[in-house]
Amino acid sequence: MKALVARLDSFGDVLLAGPAIRAVAARADHTTLLCSPRGAPAARMLPGVDDVLEWEAPWVGFDPPSVDRDGIGRLVDRIARAAPDTALVLTSFHQSPLPTALLLRMAGVRRIAADSTDYPGSLLDVRHRRGPHRHEVRAALDLAEAAGFPLPEDDDGRLAVTPPPGPRLAVDDCVVVHPGAAVPARQWGRERCAAAVRALVRAGHRVVVTGGPDERALTAAVAGPDALDLGGRTSPAQLAGVLARAAAVVAGNTGPAHLAAAVGTPVVSLFAPVVPLERWAPYGVPYVALGDQRAACAGTRARVCPVPGHPCLNHVAPEDVLAAVEKLTGRTPGLEPSGEWCA
Repeated sequence: MKALVARLDSFGDVLLAGPAIRAVAARADHTTLLCSPRGAPAARMLPGVDDVLEWEAPWVGFDPPSVDRDGIGRLVDRIARAAPDTALVLTSFHQSPLPTALLLRMAGVRRIAADSTDYPGSLLDVRHRRGPHRHEVRAALDLAEAAGFPLPEDDDGRLAVTPPPGPRLAVDDCVVVHPGAAVPARQWGRERCAAAVRALVRAGHRVVVTGGPDERALTAAVAGPDALDLGGRTSPAQLAGVLARAAAVVAGNTGPAHLAAAVGTPVVSLFAPVVPLERWAPYGVPYVALGDQRAACAGTRARVCPVPGHPCLNHVAPEDVLAAVEKLTGRTPGLEPSGEWCA
């Protein structure tokens, strides 16, 4: 049996689909992952993925392309050539799977499963209802099981990437600070991140600052003279290696936080509540969530904070980050961060 799993969102979303993809791959002879170019680097690190099919959907993402009839036709032809027998369409809780299901049906996929609150007509063979308050990982696993792909008993269901290599750097047992995020509403702010780095260094931690190629100015400012600045210097696989050797990671609700969870590293999550923590928290690892989850911006899915002063995150102090790191690493158990703790 050939299977296709679609997850057309970003890097972190694809990582969160990993356990469900493993459940499918355990019972399929060949598993293709249909994802966006942004998600492809994560897809290529996931166990169970045999092929990666990249496509930028016009109904997903922060800057989606316009509808291209010829491009859609080419995608349908590529899926038809892959000839999957069955498909899972994975989406976030607020997204519809039906546009993707339509294209899969046009490509000749005979059996399609997805979570859907909308009437699917003939587009879905398994119309599953997502359970309330389910984490994105658990929701995807629920759908996979409903479609006939339960997680194998010897699989712990946690996030995973393979391998997490990368050249060895002198960063073992460090604290990684990742200040960037895809949208401003999820960023703590340059000055606050820099102050947290200074607080961590004063407390005796070795600090590494990470970021993408377009974030070099940000990471340089946050790292300052005392932290190692790796901004723009790591591929996704190399970043996985750095995170795997860290004692803890400080990051917003962004892909590297989920990558840290995938390599088993605890996370201090600077979590803006524009999306629910219960659905997007670091999965399967100890974490401390900092940020006011009851702020006025909660649930808005805003890209820019709609509340003046960004109060959901701006009330977090560098000392809160230090206390959270100390709690996760066990260095100073007496410090208590003012956030949510999950062991």
